[in-house]
Formats: sequence, structure tokens, C-alpha cells
Amino acid sequence: MSWLRALRETARSGLTVERRRLAPVIAARGALGLALVMGFSLAVFGPAVAVSSAFGAFQAAIATFQRSWRPRPTLALASGGSLAVSTFLGYLTGSHTVLFLALLLLWTFLSGLAWAAGPTAGIIASSNVAIMLVTVTLPTSVATAAGHAVMIFAGGVVQAALIVLLPVRPWGAQRDALADALAAEADYARRLRHDPVAPFDPVPLMTARSAAAVTPRQARRRPAELHGPRRLAERIRPVLASLADPAVGVPAEGPQRDRVRELLAAAGEILDAAAHAIRHGEPVRSTPAAVAALRTPDTGTILGDRAHRAARRLAALLGDVVETAEPRTETSPGEVRTSPGEPDGRTGASPEEPGTAPTHTPTPRTRPTLLRLAPFVLARMRAEVRPGSAILRHALRVSGVTAAGYLLGLALPFGHGYWAPMASVMVMRPDFSQTYARSVARFGGTLVGVALATAVVRTAHPGTYLSAGLAVLCAFGMYLLMRTGYAVSQVCVAAYVVFLLGMEGSGVGQTVRDRVLLTLLGGLLAMLGYALYPAWETPRLRGRLADWLTTSGRYAAAVAARYADPAGPGSPDVREALLAARAARVAWHDALGRAVHEPVRHRGLSHAAAEGAGHALAEFGRAGMLLEAHLPERGAPPLPAAAGLAEALREATERGAKAVRERKAPAWDDLRETVGAWDAEVTDPLLRKAARLLLAALDELSAALADA
Repeated sequence: MSWLRALRETARSGLTVERRRLAPVIAARGALGLALVMGFSLAVFGPAVAVSSAFGAFQAAIATFQRSWRPRPTLALASGGSLAVSTFLGYLTGSHTVLFLALLLLWTFLSGLAWAAGPTAGIIASSNVAIMLVTVTLPTSVATAAGHAVMIFAGGVVQAALIVLLPVRPWGAQRDALADALAAEADYARRLRHDPVAPFDPVPLMTARSAAAVTPRQARRRPAELHGPRRLAERIRPVLASLADPAVGVPAEGPQRDRVRELLAAAGEILDAAAHAIRHGEPVRSTPAAVAALRTPDTGTILGDRAHRAARRLAALLGDVVETAEPRTETSPGEVRTSPGEPDGRTGASPEEPGTAPTHTPTPRTRPTLLRLAPFVLARMRAEVRPGSAILRHALRVSGVTAAGYLLGLALPFGHGYWAPMASVMVMRPDFSQTYARSVARFGGTLVGVALATAVVRTAHPGTYLSAGLAVLCAFGMYLLMRTGYAVSQVCVAAYVVFLLGMEGSGVGQTVRDRVLLTLLGGLLAMLGYALYPAWETPRLRGRLADWLTTSGRYAAAVAARYADPAGPGSPDVREALLAARAARVAWHDALGRAVHEPVRHRGLSHAAAEGAGHALAEFGRAGMLLEAHLPERGAPPLPAAAGLAEALREATERGAKAVRERKAPAWDDLRETVGAWDAEVTDPLLRKAARLLLAALDELSAALADA
């Protein structure tokens, strides 16, 4: 993609306004916390302290809107505390330009490295640096600076207290994540009716798994219906695929296919009903027709032996989903709940039926507290300090650009030069497209927001309290609209800063032109910094593809090895290999999405080749999933030939990954010989077909890379 086209695409992306579901109650709660802090500070300490405390409450509320599974009060306290420390240290060095510049470089570098711990940590750290540039100009002594820091932290405390005292849809994010996973599987079941080899995006399942990790405090309060459905959804997916795929299931047309379509439609309805129940905390309301379709007694006479077992397992798993998705753990007196798998009121299946949910309560996935998380975060940040790290490049880039913006702001005759470095640190991200899109969006939003706010200030001349009220109103608009687009939110943020500084009298003297020019300068510095010191994703695409191939090969090998040493469907090594393959797949797609907008040549992997290679590896993973759907039970007769297939898969994919990194088309001659011998030794048609599907997918991968 050329630079001109890349700039055009990123500018369009930055100015896009999306239609998203708004959360006015949560936005009002954040604005209420800001109003309480600001009003108290104004009445007791005056405008200068009110501005500092308002920034603390404002930033703490923004932190709670980030996509994180941690308790929202914890995020508010972490944001308020870190901003208080940043402000106090900044003021201590603020009167000495060299010392403050050194602190700014160090603080910005660390905020850049914080992206190694995830986007939430990176955003909070970057915001702390940006707000510090404003708040250090407010105190007049060390004592008052300490007081400002205390009030900033108090803003975070107030926001955390309001979240506890005024809860809005507790566990809502976790409910949505689990419901989205079940809804994705419902959609998958419906698509399989018309396309038996339809692809499935595992991201909703991965998101639900991340949401299922809880802190010890959360584990004591988590609703019962959030415990088990995700694990069941993970086990339903391969059953759906094996039931629908004509290569290992039923013929493409005929009575068996019609029956499978009926089962898939019923599964989709029941999964949707469970998703709705979990999302809203209501009882599961499955349609009688869907329940009856799964319990039709003539299924065994229509479907073959293996397909019939898959249908029975699907009914049992769906019954367990319905049971675990109910918002209460016990039935009311006289009430009987009938699950899809059982006609007599029992939930689930008999103990020997595959798919039965475990009778014991599963151990919840644990999430460490912030204090216990600190060593892991530091370790991840330290691991990124190495040549070739995109995070390290971002940290060096953002610190250099911010320091340059600060010095230019001091040199230019505009006053309040912090607008330039503040714009730079807020728009810069580790990837090209977000940095350029946010630069354009921030300039456009600042232009509109500053113009509107300054017009109000100069025409209405609002006093201190009216300016505070207008600032709270702008903050509410920002909280309400922040998910609809960065440009829209920046209109509210720019107006908020103008009204807030207008309370103290330090923001009115600067003209619209000065603020807009400084913001433009900060955005241009950010864009120039990325152009001069980039971290392109495009050259790393082959490495991402090789990682996906390696992890997929290990997953397929782990599944095949279970046929040689049967351990039942719940094999932990298969599960771990599957999770690693999913993570590599998501990393590949994320990298591909970033590379699409980069103004660099494909360097040996064109968009067409990348698309073909991705499709081939997705088919390879699907073939492994078909094998996983029919893993032998513990104690079943072993299949010695499967050990050879597992080793051949592992070695072949590792050699293939090495060839991909070396810009070669991998060859699969050794694996082809093993699959040929497998066909001669194995009589099970499903296993023979699955091995051929694995080899065919790898051949498709080689063909796609050969075209590159």
C-alpha cells in the first residue's frame, strides 16, 4: 500500500463514528463522581485544587471503561494512585527543565513498556503522562503539590466507592463475554446447516475464557451460572463440526443430512436461549420444538453409529448447558426443569455418556491481585527490552517524540505548550494504523471541541461554578460516547479541558488557534516519529504464520497421540495445545489486520498468499478438531499406529515452520509416506479421512506460499 493511500485509509478510520450500544447510567455515575470531587474541592480548597482532583476523578472513571476483567474499583484506585504519584514527582522537578525532561523521558519510556502488560495498562500509563503535563503547572509549593496529589488520589477513591455503592449490572462484562461465546456457537450451528465445513472464529471462546479468570474476592461472589457453560461450549464445538462434516459424518444429501440439519437448528435455538438467559440473568426458555428435535427417538434408526453417538453427545452437552445457565442453583418446590437431553426431568446424561458434566464443582481460573501481579508485569516489561521488540520501539519512539514536543512547546510563543506533548503521548500506539488514525481524530476533535468551548467562554463568561458544571457535562458526554469513535470523544475531552482550566483562570488566555496549532504539532510529531522509527508488522507476517503452523501441528499431534494412549475426552495436553494454537491464530489475524494498512511492500508474502495460507491452516485445525471430537474413552483399546502419525505431524510442521521463516514453500514428503502407511494399517474410515484432510490442508498451505 502506498503512503498516500495509507494516510487516506487511516484518516478515514480515525474520523469514523460507529453505532454502538450506549451506557448512559454508567456514564452518569462517572460524571457524578467527578461532580462530587470537584464540588467538594471548590468549596473547601479553591479552583486550583479542584482542577487537580477533577483530573484524578476524570481519569479514574476512564480507566473503569477499559476492556478489563478486573474489578472496576481496583482499576479506579490504580489509576488515581498512579496519577497522584506522577503529578507529585513531576512537580518536584517541574521548576528545573533538565530534571523534568529527564523524568518525562523516564516516565514516558515506562508507559510505553507498560503496553507489554496489555492495552489497559498501556492506556492508563499513557494518560498519566499526558495529564501530568497539565497538573504539574497548578501547585505553587511542595506542600500544595502533595495536597494536589492527595486530592487526585481522592478522586480515584470516590469513583471506586461509587462503583461499590451504585453497582450497575454487576458481572455484566463477564455475562456478555460468556453469552457472546454461546451465541457464536449458535450461529456456527446454523451456518453448518448450509455449509458443512463453515469456519469458526475462536475469539469469543477465548474472550470468555479470559473473563472466567477471577480474583479470590470475585470467586466468592461470582454467580453460579457463570461457572460451567464455557467449558461445555468448548466441548460442543467439535461435536457440531463432526456431526456436520460429510468427510467424517453423514452424506451431503439424503435423510441423514436432513436429520443433521434438524439437530443443528435445534442446537442453535437452545444455545441462543442459554446465551440470552446468561446475558440477562433470566431462566432459560428453550422452545419445545427444539427440545423435541433433540429427543426424537428415531435418530438411531436414521443416523449411522458414529453420527448417532455424536447426536447423543450433543443432546447431553446441550442439556448440561441449559442446567448450568440457570440463574439459580436449586429448583423451586414442585418445579421440574426438563433439559434437551432427558425426557424425564433429569439434567445431563448418564455417568457413562460422553459429554456428561463433572459432578464436582470445577476449580475457577484464578487471576492474581494487583500486588501479586506486579512482579509478572515487571518481568514482561523487562522481557521486551531486547532488539527487535515492537514494544521497545514504541517506548523509545513515544519518549523521544514527547520530549521533542515538550521542548518545542517551551520554545514557541504560544504559552501552555503542554498541548503538543500531551497530544503526542495520547495518540501514539505500538502499531501504525492506530497512531495515524488517532492523530487525525485528535486534531479534528480538538479543533471542534476547543472552538466550541472557547466560544462559550468568551460569549457567556461563565464563572467558576458554571465552568465546573460545563466541565462535568462534557465529561458525561465523553463517557457516553467514548466507544463510538475517538474523534467524537476528543470533542468532549478538548472542551472539558478548556472549561476545567477556565475555572482556575489559566486556560482562557490562550486562543483557539494556539491550542489547535499545538495539537496539530503533537499529532504531526507522532506521525513523523513512527515514519522515522517504525515497527512494521508486514515483515513479521511469516514469523506469525510459522508460529501458527507449529502450534497447530502440536495440537494435531497431541490429538493423534491420544488414540495411541487413550485418556478420555478431557486430556489436558490436548487442551493446552489447542489454547496455544488459538492464541497463535489470533496473533496471526491481528498482525494481518495491522499489516493491511501499512505503507510497505509485502516483502515475500502478498495479501493473496496470506489469505490462502490462513485458510489452509484453519482447515488443518478443523481436521484436528474432527479427530478430537471422537477421542477414545479412557481404557479403550490403543491404536499403536497413531503414535507414529503424531510424531510425523510434529516433526513435519516444525520443519515446515522453519521453511516458512526462510521464505520457502514447505514440503511434506515424510508426512505423506506416514499417511500412506496409516491408510494401510487403520480400518476406521473417520481416522483415515481425518489424516488425509490434515495432509491436504498442508498441501494447500504449500501451494499458497509457492505463489508468493
